[in-house]
Amino acid sequence: MRPVLILQHQTPERPAYLTTWLDDHGIAHETRNAGRGERFPSSIEPYAALAVMGGGMSANDDLMSNRQAEILILQAVLRGRPTIGHCLGGQLMTRALGGEVTASPQPEIGWQPIQWNTDILTEQWFGRQPTPRVAQWHYEAFSIPPRATPLATSGACENQAWAWGPHLAMQFHIEIDADKAREWAADGDDKWADAKAQYATVQSAEEIVAGIEPYLAQHQATADRVYHRWLMGSAWADTLRTHK
Repeated sequence: MRPVLILQHQTPERPAYLTTWLDDHGIAHETRNAGRGERFPSSIEPYAALAVMGGGMSANDDLMSNRQAEILILQAVLRGRPTIGHCLGGQLMTRALGGEVTASPQPEIGWQPIQWNTDILTEQWFGRQPTPRVAQWHYEAFSIPPRATPLATSGACENQAWAWGPHLAMQFHIEIDADKAREWAADGDDKWADAKAQYATVQSAEEIVAGIEPYLAQHQATADRVYHRWLMGSAWADTLRTHK
C-alpha cells in the first residue's frame, strides 16, 4: 500500500485543501518541501500518485527542485501513477511532457472567471456545475502538450487546464482554502502592485478576501470532484495506503 507524494516548492505554497481532502478520505500522504531545503525523492516507485504544488518561481528557472519535479512527473506518467499539477505544478507537467511555459498574455491574480469546455472529459474532471471563478496567481502560462486535451480557457489566458489519461494540469489553484486566501492577501509585493496598476485581471488584497464568502464553497466542491477523479478514478485507487 502506497501514499500520495506531494511536492511543495515554497513553504507558503502549502497544499491547503488538498491535504484536507486526503485526510477526510483517509488517504496517507507525504509532503516534501523544497522551501525547507528538503530534496524531492529520486523515484516515484514508493508512491501511488503525485501532486505538484505552486510557487513563485518560473517553471523555466534552472532550479534543482524544478528538474527533480519534472523527472518525477515523467516517471509517474510512464508508470501510470495519477499526477496533478497546481499552477507551477501544471507548468512543470507541461514542460515534462513536451509543452512550453511562456509569459502569460495577462497575469491573473485573485478570483477570476473561467470558461469550461462543454465535453464529457471536462465534466468528468470538474463536474456538471463547476465553479465559475477560480483562484489564480500566475504571471506565466502553459501550452497544451502533444496528446493532451484542453479543458478550460479564460479571456486573459487561453490554456487553463489539460488532461491526459489520469493526469491533470491546472493553471489555477484548486487547492485554495480560506486561510491560504487570507495569507495571499497579506503577502504584498511590488510585482503584484505593479500588475494591479496595469491589468484588470489582477485583484487587490481586499478583493481576494471579499471573494472568500461568495466563491469558496463552490470552488471547494469543484476541488472535491477534481481530487476524487484524480485518485478514485484510477487503476491505482486500491493501492492507496489508508489510515482510517
